[in-house]
Amino acid sequence: MNRLQHETSPYLLQHQDNPVDWYPWGEAALTRARAEDKPILLSIGYSACHWCHVMAHESFEHEPTAALMNELYINIKVDREERPDIDDIYMQAVVQMTRGHGGWPLTVFLTPEGHPFYGGTYFPLEPRYGMPSFREVLRAVHEAYTSRREELEENARRLIQALDRSELNLEGDEIGLSANLLNMAAVGLRRGFDKVNGGFGSQPKFPNPMNLEYLLRAYRRTGHEETLHVVTLTLQKMARGGIYDQLGGGFHRYSVDAFWLVPHFEKMLYDNAQLSRLYLHAWQVTGDPFFRRIAEETYDYVLREMVAPEGGFYSTTDADSEGEEGKFFVWSLEEIEDILQPLTEEIPDAVDIAVEVWGVTQGGNFEGHNILYVPNEDAVVAQRLGLTVAELHARLTVIKDRLYAARTQRVAPGLDDKILTAWNGMMLASLAEAARVLGRADYLTAAERAGDFLLNTLCTPAGRLYRTFNHGRARLNGYLEDYASLIDALLELYQSTFVERWFVQAQALAEVVLQHFRAEDGIGFYDTSADHEKLIVRPRSLQDNATPSGTSMMAKQLLRLYAYTGEARYYAAAESALKPLTAAMRTYPQAFGEALNAVEMLVQGLAEVAIVGNPTQPQTAALLDALRRPFYPNVITALSRSDAGAEAAVPLLRGRTLREAQPTVYVCRQFVCARPVHTPDELTALLH
Repeated sequence: MNRLQHETSPYLLQHQDNPVDWYPWGEAALTRARAEDKPILLSIGYSACHWCHVMAHESFEHEPTAALMNELYINIKVDREERPDIDDIYMQAVVQMTRGHGGWPLTVFLTPEGHPFYGGTYFPLEPRYGMPSFREVLRAVHEAYTSRREELEENARRLIQALDRSELNLEGDEIGLSANLLNMAAVGLRRGFDKVNGGFGSQPKFPNPMNLEYLLRAYRRTGHEETLHVVTLTLQKMARGGIYDQLGGGFHRYSVDAFWLVPHFEKMLYDNAQLSRLYLHAWQVTGDPFFRRIAEETYDYVLREMVAPEGGFYSTTDADSEGEEGKFFVWSLEEIEDILQPLTEEIPDAVDIAVEVWGVTQGGNFEGHNILYVPNEDAVVAQRLGLTVAELHARLTVIKDRLYAARTQRVAPGLDDKILTAWNGMMLASLAEAARVLGRADYLTAAERAGDFLLNTLCTPAGRLYRTFNHGRARLNGYLEDYASLIDALLELYQSTFVERWFVQAQALAEVVLQHFRAEDGIGFYDTSADHEKLIVRPRSLQDNATPSGTSMMAKQLLRLYAYTGEARYYAAAESALKPLTAAMRTYPQAFGEALNAVEMLVQGLAEVAIVGNPTQPQTAALLDALRRPFYPNVITALSRSDAGAEAAVPLLRGRTLREAQPTVYVCRQFVCARPVHTPDELTALLH
């Protein structure tokens, strides 16, 4: 085994038996490279990456290739999910070197000082796809390094300078943080909408939950029906497509086509965290039970399959099983017939229902097999089968259970069981919000357990966060996205329980961010803390990727804390992070969905709702229901069970008292309060 045997990342452990003399990222590898004056081969991937597996099997397990790597290079393997800072820096470098071509596996050649001078993505073992073989690349790059080293090092220095300046060229414009900016961004997003299939652009199709969340907010603000249609059509098409697991719930990573039919089959925690919350909000806005069902099925999938014994959430399930992409999830007509035949006494038309509901054919829709999807509305299927919709749903429940049980007997995809703070924060925030919106005590129990685990295991006694936990070890410095996501989760837990501990911890983590992550000029945040390992540049990612920008997410949490506390420094920090992005948000709204969500919160302002009353008593419970059922994205809530004194942990509650011996609600905006009220109707009127 190589040095990766001592790591906790499942992705790195997958490579512990390679004949490559792998190092994890660290000073040991860099020191050896300098001592032996060898270039570094940096390989970055993640456990659910299909082409990462292909390159590993073809090249890293291939003795002659591994021998060449060991002879010519110091080899470093990185899990991008554990080290987003390294991934971000070197991905940007490769994108610039290749004029826009990036992806995973990421293959980067570095000087012994860590400066990138050549890179690419997947390289095949033998020449194909118009690409040279990996061994040809290894020899050619080494030859260039030895014969033209001074030139390559100079090019690398210029590239690093460009990387260091890349995020600082953004400037605000005259539109500023305004309603005009929000309206222009909504128009820009609608312009890229696929009016037939939903989503944005053609193919491949990604869910883009941040952008859809923004459009929901925009609809809530403007009442513009076309804006709502973009969201609802997209959510309907995704949930009826193959990108959604029709039997087990939860979403795959993305669709390779424009129709949401053929997914990349991995399931990522962060996708399901964001999409479950989005479907929950869509149900709040529309009242459509379809959206609630998809949200609950996604939560149920996560709680059934992705919860660690300690209470946190696993990261990923793989796309491949038994060496084939998607094998676990696809079906032949014969398999479905064999499994459902025993049901014919109970449900005579079980096979017909499965075929009609999920578009199953003899030839299939994916390499001779069937990806289950929903091509027709339930009412159409029920009419074809001579059933009522209620009868169809009742029979379909039994059929789904039978097929799901049969699927569990297959060889399951690999599980990446590391627990990442940021992704856990996203899932916890969604689950905690769903617990109060849907009245699901089981969701709240799971959310509180996860919150306890994260604070007890991934938070140091000094209040700093670790990035990752696995095999009993918490390690690696937390990033900005870890802090922002966990603060979001803790504020949601507070609003679902009104246990002060969650709020206190959220505020403490925000103080860490302001002290250790804020840029020296006071404008925005870095992704890494000031005391983080020194890299060739300090990353400062402002655009969303598959997960929200840490800067934008942090701005949202600071605005919420400002509403809870009245501390202007929170507002100032959020505003200074968002102002430089205004021109970019207007021009490229699709890359700044989370920033737009934060700007919408800033422009609209937050309503501060303080309640004094016992939540177990009917009158207070009715007030809480009036707050929780509608979609109020810009409302924050605090509750005290009795008169709150000057020492209340949540400043919004200080001085709030019962009036007229009954539960009392104070609704404030910018810390100016309306007359206290006592009934749900009065509360709703104030919020509107």
